[in-house]
Amino acid sequence: MVGHPRMTAAASLDDLLAKDAIIDVLARYARTLDWLDEEGQASCFWPDAAIDYGFFKGSAADFVPVVMAIERRSARRWHLSGPPAIRLLDAAHAEVETYGLTAGARQGEDGTYAGTMYGGRYLDAFEKRESEWRIARRDYILDWSHPIPEQPVFDPNAAFPLPILEILQGGHSQYRPI
Repeated sequence: MVGHPRMTAAASLDDLLAKDAIIDVLARYARTLDWLDEEGQASCFWPDAAIDYGFFKGSAADFVPVVMAIERRSARRWHLSGPPAIRLLDAAHAEVETYGLTAGARQGEDGTYAGTMYGGRYLDAFEKRESEWRIARRDYILDWSHPIPEQPVFDPNAAFPLPILEILQGGHSQYRPI
């Protein structure tokens, strides 16, 4: 932990392992949304975690079905998390801030896609319970959003070249549980 001048090798290793486990949860959060893996999404949070996304305030157990329903309405979705800033408070608690980019699009009747790109940050409290790290509290701050212009099926529009893999339901053939 920061500020400990004589940290032992074992303590340093424990800190590195804790940070690695937290980073794994954050990566799993993004990819389980994109691949519509509801069980994997739920594994990122303690069921009693306090969640505040602005449009939703409540427990993680109630949040996961809501966010997955939102994701299923988008034919294309893409989440990217930046490197997290992790502050370990003790052996079972951490504060984490992570920037994120998200894009989602729906297909119109004419076959084109249109949607929105979002930029924001996740302010998380992580807890380790029974040797597993998960999110115990999350506040999401939406910093900005930008409309994505109409996109042909897989030919990008030069004004915003971001065609995204179309995933309409869980169990996609290219999904690999990790």
